[in-house]
Amino acid sequence: MLQIFYDSQDFFLLKELEKMGPKKGVISQSVKDVIQSLVDDDLVAKDKIGISVYFWSLPSCAGNQLRSVRQKLESDLQGSNKKLAELVDQCDALKKGREESEERTEALAHLQDIEKKHKELKNEMVQFADNDPATLEAMRAAIEVAHQSANRWTDNIFTLRQWCSNNFPQAKEQLEHLYTEAGITEDFDYLELSSFPLSSSSHDPETPKQLLVEDQA
Repeated sequence: MLQIFYDSQDFFLLKELEKMGPKKGVISQSVKDVIQSLVDDDLVAKDKIGISVYFWSLPSCAGNQLRSVRQKLESDLQGSNKKLAELVDQCDALKKGREESEERTEALAHLQDIEKKHKELKNEMVQFADNDPATLEAMRAAIEVAHQSANRWTDNIFTLRQWCSNNFPQAKEQLEHLYTEAGITEDFDYLELSSFPLSSSSHDPETPKQLLVEDQA
């Protein structure tokens, strides 16, 4: 397709190129894609004049483009060669002092033994982590926070039940049915963790639940 432009050194519409393409071995249906590929590679120029789009390419333009590509490739090659030389120098520098010797072999074997022992000790530490005082204290603190949060929500539920009883006494049966569906049964109460000592944070003896029971009585 480029030869069409070079031979005529003229401007063409796409429909004109589609007619000329088969003469150069390009079927009409592929001409548009081929031309667009040449445009993307800066081998063919295009411009819109009025309502028409014209395509053209001159041998001098292609030569300039190829020279630019060559210069870029040569520049990239120089950069790659420079980087390679730097890496070779670094490699040679790293090899200094690392030549194979009996002393170096023994040092490496000793290092491997130390690393193996370090790994074994780390595994032992993991096994004893559950008995670590700091771990136990962190677990105790987390359980206490969870315990207090759960009982705080229990307070909220009892307070809400008390409010519903005071404001909707006529709907007692419906409310009790709703509580049951929500899992709030007669045995619903505060959580106790007597088996795991926590800091003292007892509830007031006159809790919302007791107030509710007294009100219902």
